This record gives sequence, structure tokens and C-alpha cells, in this order.
Amino acid sequence: MPTPFEHAMHQLARAASLASFSQDFLERVAHPNRQIRVSIPVKMDDGSLKVYEGYRVQFNNARGPYKGGIRYHQETDIEEVKALAFWMALKCAVVNIPMGGGKGGVNVDPKGLSKRELEALSRGWMRALVDVVGPQKDVPAPDVNTTPEIMAWMADEFGKATGDTSGAVITGKPLEAGGSEGRGTATAQGGFYVFEALRERLGLPASCRVAIHGFGNAGEHAADIWSKAGRKVVAVSDSKACVRNDDGLDVVALARHKKATGSVGGFVGATTLAPEEVLYVPCDLLIPAALENQIRADNVARIQAKAILELANGPTTPEADDALFARGVPVVPDILANSGGVTVSTFEWEQNLKGEHWSEADVFEKLKAIMVREADGIFVRAQSLQSDLRRAAFVVALERIESAMV
Repeated sequence: MPTPFEHAMHQLARAASLASFSQDFLERVAHPNRQIRVSIPVKMDDGSLKVYEGYRVQFNNARGPYKGGIRYHQETDIEEVKALAFWMALKCAVVNIPMGGGKGGVNVDPKGLSKRELEALSRGWMRALVDVVGPQKDVPAPDVNTTPEIMAWMADEFGKATGDTSGAVITGKPLEAGGSEGRGTATAQGGFYVFEALRERLGLPASCRVAIHGFGNAGEHAADIWSKAGRKVVAVSDSKACVRNDDGLDVVALARHKKATGSVGGFVGATTLAPEEVLYVPCDLLIPAALENQIRADNVARIQAKAILELANGPTTPEADDALFARGVPVVPDILANSGGVTVSTFEWEQNLKGEHWSEADVFEKLKAIMVREADGIFVRAQSLQSDLRRAAFVVALERIESAMV
């Protein structure tokens, strides 16, 4: 299977064919400015020393400081991080915020670490990269398996090393450490604003039936937000199981069950299935909210959703994109649909730099205005290009990056 970065480059080529970009620009934007690998030694609880490999890819900063999360996952590698950094550059341009694109990671299964080991690893990541990050250089944030607490450890370590205690080096921090109101739900909330802006134009009913692949931060919040808005969440999955109830799941009770048992599987009042079955549930809207490459050429024919909204990064391969477009199934792409997280992260950065703290109402009012504006613009652009929403979003983002680079 192609790597995530190969998929990203395929997406770039598909979009570039629809607009008049210079060849020099396309060649430049396909290569990251910098790729960094670091060794992070951690003294384990049993007294042994283990060295982990960490990454930071700084892809493009033409529009502002590099911006992007740090993920802890046992399958993370430099190729994955490079693709995510590329998508971040486009994502920030799509919502027209003053940030570039970067991404970080550590090849580790954090579930096997004690809290002390996790803190040592996180502080070690920051010490290894302290010279290349900073409020005006590169501003990391949480991603898969990283938390506000981890961000607070990293921000504290940066402050110790540099004397800069503004907190603006890291976003996604706890409120008491300079975090922004609304950051925890921002990715899902931003996706909902995009959904609301586009729902009728995508041909979806007001009583939308929703299936959600993934029940982590983005997926759980999405289930809560969509259900509270009167939509029926008929299936969700985590890494262990899928649960389905065509009459609608009690999302609040399901979240309690997951917290108590460690999985959505076995939830009373729902049928438990294999995790991937959530992708094939008949529904109006499918929300991939887990890892990349979940909707592929080998399973796209089984998708029964009327539309897809990507809260995960890169969940749909280019081959699956083409198949869905041919079937008339619209895909609201990740670089638009999940950009609420980076938008509110930028709000946090701005608040830290200014020494301000905005209310959640103010944060969401600003977020909604941005998401609705850009969703509307990309839908119109897709129509003018006679193309899908992903290629339209790429064209808009690339035009903004090219303008900044020129």
C-alpha cells in the first residue's frame, strides 16, 4: 500500500491539474523545509534506559510559524509525519489563518508507559527540539494519544530552557496553563459548523443518521454534538468494537460505558460488531474520526453513506475518492472538516501572545464565522471547477500558499 505521503502527493497532483500553478511552485511545495529525527532517552521505572525516536517535520512556513500536533503511536514514522505536516500547511491555508504546516511524533505505545515515564518522554521531546520550536518559529499541539497535560509539560520545559513563559510555544494546554476555552471540542465543533453550512447542498435530511468511525477525542465529541443537535447517531466504533442501534444510540450512556470498560463493545441496547463494520452501516453521514487510510479501493464499494465528513486526517485514499465521486457521494475533506482544531489552537496562541483569555462563546463565534465562510467558498469553487470538494479545497489552499511564497 502507498505511504500516507505518497497519497498526499497524489492528491496534490490531482488538484494541481485543475489550476494554473507554476511548475517551480509545485516542485517546491512538494518538499518539506526541514525533517528532524531525534533520540529521546528515558529512564524507565525499572531503572533501565530506553531510547525512543522522535520526529518533527516543518513543511512550509510561508504563511506563518509552523503549526501542527505531536502524536504518540507505535506505528508513527517519518513518512506519516511528513504527510501530516503537508496536510497541516494546506489546512491552515484553507481556513486562512496565519500559520504554516508542521507535525511531530514519537514512535511509542504510550499505553505501556507509567505517568512518570510519559512525562519524562514528553519533556525529553521538547529538550531535543527546543532550538527549532517557539512562538514565532513552530507551535506544536496535541494529536493522537497526546493530551493537554502533555502539552503543559512541554510548555513548562520550553520555559525552563528559554525563559519564555508565555505558553505560546504550545497550544492545546489545560485552561490553568494558558489553554483556550473550547479547545477540547474544537475539532468536532468546527466539523459540525461545516456540516451545518453544507448539509442542504449535500442533499442530506435535517434528521440526519450518523455513523462515526473512532470514539477518541474527535469522535466522542462529534457523537455528543451531533446527537444534541437532534441528529441520530446510529453506530460508533473504537479500536476494539463497533456498536450499532438503528433507532439511535444513547451517546452519554455510551461514553460512560466506554470509560468504565475501556471499549464501546458490549454496550447494552446495541449490537456489537467488528470495528470496521461501522464504515459499512447504512446512514446519511459517515464521519471517519480515527486514523488514515480507512476508506480504500478494497472496501469503498461497501460504503453505504450518502456523504462523508472527515474528522480524521487522511482517512480516504485517492482511489476511494475517485470511486465515491463517480457514485455521487460527496466527501467533505479533512483539510476543511477538521480544521476547527487548528483554528482554535491559533486563537490560543494569539491569546497567549496578548495575555488575554476569551470566553467559550467568543471562541465559538469566531470559529463558526471562519468555518462557514470557508465551507461556502470551497463548495462554490468545487462547482466552478466541476470537481469534488477535496480538489477545490486543495486549489484554494495552494493559491494562498503560492501567493505568500511569491
